[in-house]
Amino acid sequence: MTKLSVNINKIATLRNSRGGNNPDLLKVTRDIQLFGADGVTVHPRPDERHIRYQDVRDIRPLITTEFNIEGNCTEQKFVDLVLEVKPDQVTLVPDALGQLTSDHGWDTIKHKQYLRDIISVFRKAGIRVSIFVDPVIEMVEGAAETGTDRIELYTEGYARQFAAGEEDAAVAPYTLAAARAVELGLGLNAGHDLDMHNLAFFNQRVQGLAEVSIGHALICDALYLGLENTIQLYKRQLTLV
Repeated sequence: MTKLSVNINKIATLRNSRGGNNPDLLKVTRDIQLFGADGVTVHPRPDERHIRYQDVRDIRPLITTEFNIEGNCTEQKFVDLVLEVKPDQVTLVPDALGQLTSDHGWDTIKHKQYLRDIISVFRKAGIRVSIFVDPVIEMVEGAAETGTDRIELYTEGYARQFAAGEEDAAVAPYTLAAARAVELGLGLNAGHDLDMHNLAFFNQRVQGLAEVSIGHALICDALYLGLENTIQLYKRQLTLV
């Protein structure tokens, strides 16, 4: 069954908006695992506008499931943090400095040698590596030549087209990209703008999916439905056939 990793960046954003420690990020980390999440995801950025670097250090001992750290590996501070904390997985995202949110995958052909080099650094430390890619066959094939363990399919395009009522067209490139990834022996993750409405359809159509990482939509739903109930509802979407 596809695992659900909950991204807690938005919890940190809420805390940071008033200072202090409300909501308590460490309590949320413990609770979402108790509530059924299969993992915890964080995405620290240089401006620390949500997750702070110290948060990552503080969270690590509380993980009883899986810990996934996303970020831009061209930032040495990020690389050093990941090697210090040693999460179960690092997801490499090609964010620009100050970027609001991730909006594209790696060009795995243009940046192949760079990715080979940095991926080897993390793998030598015993950390599973996933790289963010668009649902393009050439980018998946390029990823397979970098030495990465997994790819994470960037799903904003799927979510936008799905919302417009074009479900089959929305998922088609992801189905093909996923099939090629499996053929090449790559593990398969997905994330960005997946929500309660589009998740089940995506999971049903995309074969080989190991993990989805969801934050913004899940936390928004939790404002109405409660955090524990929302996590269970999202997990239920991943069991529908």
